[in-house]
Amino acid sequence: MSNQAEHPTLLIPGPVEFDDEVLQAMSHYSQSHVGAPFVGTFGETLTMLRQLLQTSKPQSQPFVVSGSGTLGWDFVAANLVERGDDVLVLHTGYFADSFADCFETYGVNATQLKAPIGDRPQLPEVEKALKERNYKLITVTHVDTSTGVLSEVKALSELVHRVSPQTLVVIDGVCSVGSEDIQFDEWGIDAVLTASQKAIGCPAGLCIMMYSGRAIERFKNRTTLPSSYFASIKNWLPIMQNYEAKKASYFATPSPQLIHALHTSLTQILARPLAERFSIHREKSQRIKSTISSYGLTQLATNPENQANSMTAIYLPEGMKAPEVLPNLLKRGVIFAGGLHKEIATKYIRFGHMGVSVVDPARKDVDKALAALKEGLEEAGYQFP
Repeated sequence: MSNQAEHPTLLIPGPVEFDDEVLQAMSHYSQSHVGAPFVGTFGETLTMLRQLLQTSKPQSQPFVVSGSGTLGWDFVAANLVERGDDVLVLHTGYFADSFADCFETYGVNATQLKAPIGDRPQLPEVEKALKERNYKLITVTHVDTSTGVLSEVKALSELVHRVSPQTLVVIDGVCSVGSEDIQFDEWGIDAVLTASQKAIGCPAGLCIMMYSGRAIERFKNRTTLPSSYFASIKNWLPIMQNYEAKKASYFATPSPQLIHALHTSLTQILARPLAERFSIHREKSQRIKSTISSYGLTQLATNPENQANSMTAIYLPEGMKAPEVLPNLLKRGVIFAGGLHKEIATKYIRFGHMGVSVVDPARKDVDKALAALKEGLEEAGYQFP
């Protein structure tokens, strides 16, 4: 039984519902950020991130820096490429536009390879683009929160290594880490960026990253200084290396309470095999999508191969708008998100199903949400098939 104050069940694509132990860890008493107890906790947290992202190579380097997942874009743009370089951004929704905009802010030339809404760029298209220009890196949003589209990272990385081996493979995993399988070493990934508040199940405020040895070498071989001070690998690399070695170090003050919460969440995640966790997410997602289909509704991602396991983007019935439905869900104690893709924002809603809401068998969040959706649509005048 949860000790949390009564509240509507939050089922948006992040932040998500949090476990009681994680929230209790947030109330940890104040500690010195360079004291041995906290340094030990931070070091263990970094090591657990290696396990979550399935990397055992000592050259790989985890980073945890105070900030949102968006800060990860700045780290990539400020450190792994230089002004005038070319990068290829695979577009599956809103967040590719934003990542491209971040690159342009740093003077990097971002070329977007776009797919229709609900789809993803196909591998032959990617291969053609890679052969046309020397791209320093390629980015893909593993799960685009605006569309619920899942990208195929393994096959993409294999293609890049075959066709353009000098191109770094960068994964925006903000809405996938913790709910989708990511085999950092096996798949040859160079960078994964994520945030604490989604499938990892920790309150917002931490930018979490993993870089390959190849990415770190790319940074070290820059011909110009990093184009950011706070988001500089030069400044953060020795800090992260020292913390993981249980040595006190300082560049900028971390959040001890958030690190304790992350440590607790990762401990819970790694208490069972990762394959089991991903299987539970996949099974719950398939059940949700099947039920939505039985309601006569469709998804933005129509191809099952493109459908994320952490969320579902649902088209509303013809002529119905999100503001007509979302308040009905709230009255039933459920919060979904409205649309985010600017071309169709009012025509769909987003259901986030990740973390404790799906892996904790004592919680009935999914059942509650599906019932609320059905009743909310009926109240808005929808006639079910």
